[in-house]
Amino acid sequence: MIAGVDHVEVAPGRALVESGELVAGSMARSAAGLLFDGAAARVRLDDRLAAWLRRTATAADADLPAPVPRRGRCRAGAALAFAAELSVTRAAQGRSVRSDGFLARGPGDRAPADELAEAVVLAAADTTEEWRVRHLGYLLAEAAVSPDLDAAVVRRGLRLAGELTGRQLVLLAAVGRRERLPLPMAPVPQDPRGWTAWGALEDLTDLQRRGLLDPPPARPRPGGAALPRLRPADLRPTRSGVLVHRLLALDFVRDDAVTAALADLA
Repeated sequence: MIAGVDHVEVAPGRALVESGELVAGSMARSAAGLLFDGAAARVRLDDRLAAWLRRTATAADADLPAPVPRRGRCRAGAALAFAAELSVTRAAQGRSVRSDGFLARGPGDRAPADELAEAVVLAAADTTEEWRVRHLGYLLAEAAVSPDLDAAVVRRGLRLAGELTGRQLVLLAAVGRRERLPLPMAPVPQDPRGWTAWGALEDLTDLQRRGLLDPPPARPRPGGAALPRLRPADLRPTRSGVLVHRLLALDFVRDDAVTAALADLA
């Protein structure tokens, strides 16, 4: 210890959330203070929700499997910081934390919410597309105030999201905000020559094939009749698409990212 300098020990879980500053910016330290020193914070979280995120952070700090690189640890902390951030917003919107047992610990001292949070922390640590981390954290906040979504449905949404490319998530965001940002009326190319347009069309067709967007991909017609031309304006989210969009709070995807993804289809 350096003479005259006091060493302050940081609680393990708090240290994990604060490490998220590398990914989430200074907001991570504010979120850590909110979770681990709520009495000094200007805003408050529901005690049950704060306790859940706090024990998740503490467990993750001790249990992240090796080898998790330093950057992966920071992503895990950032996901929990983002969860706290959106939880404050949801509380301000008047959305109450669910009281149906989702946060209640049962056998093995585990709650359904604990299993979900562990899966989110591992997904955040593992991804290299760090913009996803924000939305993984948002999934925890949304699940905590959504009593109409049981744990199995939330895990299904998380699994579906994990199978999608980043551009597919942005395309889902585009369709979900069609009332605010109208989708293009021009048909998408049927056989694009450029690799970017080809990849974007593959992503879009895969979303249709997986049942996340309607209409489904057009099938060849008898006699070789021409297939109908798909326009982005024709797209609608299916029930599964709505689930992923809602849980990941894709409304928060930046407009410029949406514009770029739609341009890839041109």
